[in-house]
Amino acid sequence: MIEKQHNMGFFERYLTLWVALCIGAGILLGAYTPKFAKTLDGMSININGAPVISLPIAVCLFFMMYPIMVKIDFAEVVKAGKSIKPVTLTLIVNWAIKPFTMYAIAYFFLGILFQQFIGADAVDLIKMPFGLDLPIGNHYGSGTVVMHEGIKMLQVPLWRSYLAGCILLGVAPCTAMVLVWGYLAKGNAGHTLVMVAINSLIMLVLYGVIGGFLLGVGQLPVPWEALLLSISIYVALPLFAGYFSRKWVIAHKGLSWFEQQFLHILTPITIIALLLTLVLLFSFKGSVIIDNPLTILWIAIPLALQTLLIFTITYMAAKAWGLSYENAAPSALIGASNHFEVAIATAVMLFGLSSGAALATVVGVLIEVPLMLALVGFCKRTKGWFQVIE
Repeated sequence: MIEKQHNMGFFERYLTLWVALCIGAGILLGAYTPKFAKTLDGMSININGAPVISLPIAVCLFFMMYPIMVKIDFAEVVKAGKSIKPVTLTLIVNWAIKPFTMYAIAYFFLGILFQQFIGADAVDLIKMPFGLDLPIGNHYGSGTVVMHEGIKMLQVPLWRSYLAGCILLGVAPCTAMVLVWGYLAKGNAGHTLVMVAINSLIMLVLYGVIGGFLLGVGQLPVPWEALLLSISIYVALPLFAGYFSRKWVIAHKGLSWFEQQFLHILTPITIIALLLTLVLLFSFKGSVIIDNPLTILWIAIPLALQTLLIFTITYMAAKAWGLSYENAAPSALIGASNHFEVAIATAVMLFGLSSGAALATVVGVLIEVPLMLALVGFCKRTKGWFQVIE
């Protein structure tokens, strides 16, 4: 099982505030100590002379993911067979609909409607795809190979970099926070838990495949090796660490101690690790935001519309399919929310800590809490739309 209580803790309740404060702290850090974050990011594992894994970020992102994975009892997955309809609906929305609507909405707003505000000629420097060594001046996708501070980088249109971050968010369904949203909406906790487990397993296979495909459609670098490495480090490693450490702790300390003591200690770690990562991200992107303070708004609008669209599709489909409210609410909330921890981790690894893609994934964190709380309230007010199933 998982924690019996899913009340929003101190960190979760004010997550939007903490994110906003970290944005400010990051911008100030970048303005007054610009070498600090770059020094930390320089502590990296290099392959062929190119930085592939930033060690400080890798540590932070592991501690984002591990507390999520250790809470999951994968034995619960076998119970999914008792709820074929809600599981099927959730899987279809998360993997056959959501990634593609995210691409379409983000492309329309960032690449067409807002391109002039972002800057039609604005560019971003991102990492070269892992294992690729092209001469200076060569083109790869929509990017051009340039030399920056002694390292080969790809110069791509800034709006396409933001598009890449949106794509990575759209292919990352269901965060640990969805356990909180489901609880607050008085949904079926068992269904929510099962879908967290199933999506975590499916991500090992489909996240890289769908993400890589959509990046290619968007004329962005498709670093397949880095995508696989990202999934291995940021999903598989914490998943297996959580699975085996959970078994070991329960075997030696008991389930009661695990739920009441161990998980209590871990609860704030995900948020703290996330906030530390945000400070670093914004220490690099501070100048972009100061020069164009509406940047966050341009990214937030398509992300918010995507969230509302997917929620509406899932909620209405659940009603049409005759699901109970207890299954319909968490199904819609799971589809609407994003696994922003994985999206941030992947954007940093694939495109770099200072990339527009990384910034876009951070904006996903900024808007998620208030928007999901509003959707929880909507679910509770519309509970009467659904028939009571005995």
